[in-house]
Amino acid sequence: MRKIVVIAFVLFIGINAQAQVRVSPGLRGGLNVSTLTNIDDNNSKTDFYVGGLIDIRFNKFFSLQPEITYSRQGDEGREYFNDGSYRNINYELNYITLGAVAKFNFNGGGFHLLAGPSLDLKVGDNYINSNPEDFDLAIVGGIGYTLPNGLTFEARIKQGLVDIYGYDYYNNDGYYTHDAVLNQVFQIGISYKFKTR
Repeated sequence: MRKIVVIAFVLFIGINAQAQVRVSPGLRGGLNVSTLTNIDDNNSKTDFYVGGLIDIRFNKFFSLQPEITYSRQGDEGREYFNDGSYRNINYELNYITLGAVAKFNFNGGGFHLLAGPSLDLKVGDNYINSNPEDFDLAIVGGIGYTLPNGLTFEARIKQGLVDIYGYDYYNNDGYYTHDAVLNQVFQIGISYKFKTR
């Protein structure tokens, strides 16, 4: 009898929660300020990201947001010549990002925190002397504010977890070192969720 009560309770909660779930598609885009860690004489690079989302709102406090995004990343590095001169080069790493962020709304209002993982699949780069890895895994965190009309303003930090060069390093003395070259991206942008019934 106890098992039947527990199963009935779980089914009731599941049906009740499902009745409250709202699914809203949307678009997102904004500015990327990206860099690569552990590279000497490099600077951040400014570019853009654009994509789509599906906001799955379970209640007024919590939603899950799967996303697909085209993200232009990389950094600004230097190419040195034999005479000691150099030129600045914008190194490009372009990804299709598949991600899902959990959004926690304070007091059920517009202000929220977000966090989640992403899988970045490389679709292009302009590297000549090296071949960066074809994928990256990243952790995303940020804050945002959603207006009642569905327009959202967000700031995010995305930290890559995969060494994009994927090889080991040796210093001048021949001792093994390993300084991973990781993607780091600061994003600021807007998104819009279309209202659904």
